[in-house]
Amino acid sequence: MSQRNLLELPAFERTTTNLNVVVESPRGSASKLKYNPATDAFELSYILPAGSTFSFEFGFIPSTLGEDGDPLDMLVLMDAPTCVGCILIARAIGVIEAEQTEKGNTFRNDRLIGVALASHQRSALKTLAKLEASTIKEIEHFFISYNEMRDRQFRPLRRAGVDAALKLIKTGVSKFKSQKAADDKNG
Repeated sequence: MSQRNLLELPAFERTTTNLNVVVESPRGSASKLKYNPATDAFELSYILPAGSTFSFEFGFIPSTLGEDGDPLDMLVLMDAPTCVGCILIARAIGVIEAEQTEKGNTFRNDRLIGVALASHQRSALKTLAKLEASTIKEIEHFFISYNEMRDRQFRPLRRAGVDAALKLIKTGVSKFKSQKAADDKNG
């Protein structure tokens, strides 16, 4: 029996649009961790500046691929912090569409926003349009600051709802399947 790594878990639950999200950096953490499938472990990628922490759970949606070559990221609104490697079941509520510039290259690096199904405080929240404007501004500011500290530019383009988020995720699943097929073909 072959062993699957976390990147190969399904993006969606079987019969719903609920998502599996693998937490890399829990709420309250100042450490940006990144999953390495070669070692099947989480590695320290970056330490946030003094006084900065992740305000919400931050992780990736398995079996997806974004324009930056990594799995799609998702910020998950949750009542309390979880732990690195925790798999949250979440529903997408929208996306902050954004461009990122790094070393002269500009590419899309959208930020999907979701709500953990286990959340009590946000259980009624179904769309980004209903999230407090101040919270959305804080999320955008976090990503702008986070990238500035790493000599990158993050520029929000627009905010979009559930349909745009699900379309982005489904495109990411297709890209992942195509990449996996090409990798399997090339051995």
